[in-house]
Amino acid sequence: MFVKAPTDIVSLDNILPEEPLLMMGAGPVPIPARVAAANSIVINHLGDTMSQIIEQVKSMSRYVFQTESRHILGVAGPGSAAMEMAVVNLVAPGDTVLSICNGFFSHRLSEMAERTEAKVIRFEVEDGFCADVEQVAQLIAQHKPKVLTIVQGETSNTVYNRHLPAICKLAKAHDCLVITDAVCTLSTMPLAMDEWGVDAVITGGQKGLSSIPGVSLVAFSEQAWSLIESRKDTLRHWCLDARLADQFWYKKSYHYTAPVSGILAMHEALRLICSETLQGRFERHERCSLALQGAIEALGMSLYVEPDSRLNSVVGINVPNGTTGPEILALMSAKHRVEISGSFGPNIIRIGQMGEQCRTHHLFRTVHALGSSVKELGVNVDLPAGVAELEKRLQK
Repeated sequence: MFVKAPTDIVSLDNILPEEPLLMMGAGPVPIPARVAAANSIVINHLGDTMSQIIEQVKSMSRYVFQTESRHILGVAGPGSAAMEMAVVNLVAPGDTVLSICNGFFSHRLSEMAERTEAKVIRFEVEDGFCADVEQVAQLIAQHKPKVLTIVQGETSNTVYNRHLPAICKLAKAHDCLVITDAVCTLSTMPLAMDEWGVDAVITGGQKGLSSIPGVSLVAFSEQAWSLIESRKDTLRHWCLDARLADQFWYKKSYHYTAPVSGILAMHEALRLICSETLQGRFERHERCSLALQGAIEALGMSLYVEPDSRLNSVVGINVPNGTTGPEILALMSAKHRVEISGSFGPNIIRIGQMGEQCRTHHLFRTVHALGSSVKELGVNVDLPAGVAELEKRLQK
């Protein structure tokens, strides 16, 4: 006897809104039409066409990561899967790991390291601030870690670890490998893997790269790859075993069925970045984010993080007295069809500035939706001043 088919299932047309939401939160982000079109194609994951596409993805990735590494791998999973691939391949049981913790995702890195049975030293940074170089130097000298983990841009609380190059230099002087989460920062702001001495950089498709969720990238330095190849133990993870993944990405052999459509989408996302150039992309992101930040302050609202530690890729805004984050989000979504993000702890709301979010028409719509919503909730804001400041800054 068969289980009966459910009778209460409806098509997506009956679930999704008639007017799509403008995705201006901390990810996923809107994707370009070329990326969406590529994501609708399926080809043989072991065929010649796929091999050609994989070679181009690796070539473009080297540009985006700013590395000559020949050890860039795709991961069939979210950015956290790429994060875990970096950790489990570079951290062995008993290793000492220094985790720079100043937000939700940096703590996730430390938890992954703990699950490998490493000895994890957590450096808890004061909320809203980037890691201090001198304090990190003292911890490296004291604990002599084999691996250091750090997030370049914490989407959870919008903190930017601006001293990443100096921290990498300190780690190199003590023969310590550096794993960096760059999910929201890669291609939105400078990250020079080789020049800075980062040993593993991970990113997801759904934020800075403006591709689809579920397909990610990780790049290993030569030093990191030498460690991976020298390990004698059998990795407990099979899908995340970098040496097995290398069989598909560099030896045209089988690992598992690759996420074909997602890789094609990633190809187009990377191609658009290369066409725009990193410098042009950095300038666009900085101009748009700073204009948005100025507009928010002109409204009469305040930003959560001070400028020295502020991330441009995701902007954190203090929730005004007299209302709540969920109230603001619900009204913006229902009335203005604009979706931004809530908080992972602090009493803030967050607006993404990654990839396709950094477009002038999206900014004007978002500022209007935010200002109108908080005003309707009883907060005294100056919406004309906010829009005027946005326009003035964008024109500079």
